[in-house]
Amino acid sequence: MTLPDRPRVARPEVAPALFRLLSESALSRAALDACGVPLVLVDAAAEGNAISYVNRAFEAFFGFRAAEALGRPAANLLFTDAAAAARLFREPQAQLLLQAQRKDGSLAHAEVSVGAVHGVDGRVTHWVLAFSDRTELEQLRNELRALRASAAGV
Repeated sequence: MTLPDRPRVARPEVAPALFRLLSESALSRAALDACGVPLVLVDAAAEGNAISYVNRAFEAFFGFRAAEALGRPAANLLFTDAAAAARLFREPQAQLLLQAQRKDGSLAHAEVSVGAVHGVDGRVTHWVLAFSDRTELEQLRNELRALRASAAGV
């Protein structure tokens, strides 16, 4: 009985550029996963701007596992207002306040920061979406409005 060949792992002395590239890629992915801010990477060339990466903070905030989010259009999965969500991809370097929908159906007020990633030819290849939860702030604003309206009515 013969055992299958083990896959060969690039060693720095054999292919230093490849080894460095793979090491940097692994480090980048680990850094994104460790980031406490919900992050989404969207493929600009995919139909419907499909999600191609989410980090762990995204999974915790939205309740979707990576496997449930990958390949799905970002606007359809995360936002209740499709027109407002479409603005994300028309306004590079935008910061928008939107209602985002979690897996359980609850809504979160989120500030979404958008950044464009460009390929060597200058075209946008991906969008990076970073989410900041503003739900509690919006709840406080609504309470303040109600208090002001109540005080004005007295």
